[in-house]
Amino acid sequence: MEKLSTDKAHYRTQWAIAKHKNCEACGPDAVCTHTSPYEVSKFDMNMLLNAGINQLWTILCSSGGTKFDNTNAYLGVGDSSTAEAATQTDLQAATNKLRKAMDASYPTYGTSQKATWKSTFGGTDANFAWNEFGVFNASSGGIMLNRKVSSQGTKTSGQTWELSLDISLS
Repeated sequence: MEKLSTDKAHYRTQWAIAKHKNCEACGPDAVCTHTSPYEVSKFDMNMLLNAGINQLWTILCSSGGTKFDNTNAYLGVGDSSTAEAATQTDLQAATNKLRKAMDASYPTYGTSQKATWKSTFGGTDANFAWNEFGVFNASSGGIMLNRKVSSQGTKTSGQTWELSLDISLS
């Protein structure tokens, strides 16, 4: 008798926030990352959203679709603590939310079966409670790939926070 086998895919995410206090030389409005972070927060897991999954299949199986690449990708943060749901299409915050474009050379991909997105939020960006996170393929509208809800503190004026996301498949 032939053994039955099953296909298994493993999907792993890790979010990280490197939190920097701006030094006096940079001033409160600058992006200041040359000092060591005063805290690095790491948190795992998130929910892939229906629209994001469908967009991945479109990109993979056709020549169409807007990629989550350096030209189009944004990391978003907001202050909503509404639970993740696969049907969501945007961050749930009513007003306190912001999408930031990718840092130069991000996302990285093509090695270690993972992709890494990274955006830097400067001294005047997203100064509110960071409770929700997502990857988008446009500065507004577009498609949200995933969403994570996790209370990560309140960013205040004069701080630079670097947000990154690793998604690994195996």
